Amino acid sequence: MANDSDSYDHASKLENANGGSVAQLERLQTAGGHPDDRSQPALPVVHRSLANPAPLGLLSFATGIFLISIFGVQVRGVATPNVLIGVLMFFGGVCQFISGIMEFVSGNTFGATVFPAYGAFNLSYAMIYIPGTGILAAYTDPTTGELSPQFSNALAMYLWAWFILTVIFTVAAMRSSWVLFLDLFFLDIVLMLLACGYMLNNTTLEKAGSGLGFVVAILSYWAGTAGLWAGGITPIDIPVFPMYTEPS
Repeated sequence: MANDSDSYDHASKLENANGGSVAQLERLQTAGGHPDDRSQPALPVVHRSLANPAPLGLLSFATGIFLISIFGVQVRGVATPNVLIGVLMFFGGVCQFISGIMEFVSGNTFGATVFPAYGAFNLSYAMIYIPGTGILAAYTDPTTGELSPQFSNALAMYLWAWFILTVIFTVAAMRSSWVLFLDLFFLDIVLMLLACGYMLNNTTLEKAGSGLGFVVAILSYWAGTAGLWAGGITPIDIPVFPMYTEPS
């Protein structure tokens, strides 16, 4: 049975032991043969026999945001987002929940909180466009078939709730890597722009938020592939720029 010290806060221990300066991270082998990778302290690869679930969570999140942004800026004139439903529910939703459960088993509080949360976001967003849920029908005028102005305001409130939650996650990532921190930081801005756009009925803000979503997707792909390709699996070593100073 693995010792409880396997799931300790490595960043805090190093800082306390070195008077506030973080020493070089350990490079050990986990029980499952994976590198003990702590280059992103919020998503560490600690001692366990299971695989690292962080790449699955990050890549599924990136794919969902990428597709939402594509339809938000209406690439090729496509504005109806219903084709997103399957991807958001299964890859962006179910896969992120699986990743979060695995992070929970690994003792990683950050990953166990963030991945299921955004999995729920993808599932809840997809359900808006499923006719059986009655969500769109509740805001549709039965006579004209047009959406009422309440829908935009309701969607704005929905996005403000996720903005608050994302700000909390951004603060939690401040001791991780710059890639992960900036990923959540730009997501804050995306949600704020979209919420303001829906509240003010301003399509420019909506398009700006959707366009900035591509930055979030790229950073999520970056963080995900950095974890997936690391540890000698591939000859490619993608830097994530840790938010700490290693001794010279």
